Amino acid sequence: MTFSEHLAALRLGRSLSQKALAQQLKLGLHTYQRYEYGEREPALSTLVAIADFYGMSLDDLVCRERRE
Repeated sequence: MTFSEHLAALRLGRSLSQKALAQQLKLGLHTYQRYEYGEREPALSTLVAIADFYGMSLDDLVCRERRE
């Protein structure tokens, strides 16, 4: 799963619209939509805000798996 797909799945899992989530994160709707569509990547501060909103680590948010 890509980051953008994961972002959409997380939002849908909470039954939130893109607009509602963008407002929660204090982002413009089009900015947030570009993240979900894979057209743009969020800044680190935005990634932290999204991870905090969902109560998860940055690694989990961006679908990063550790290589041993």
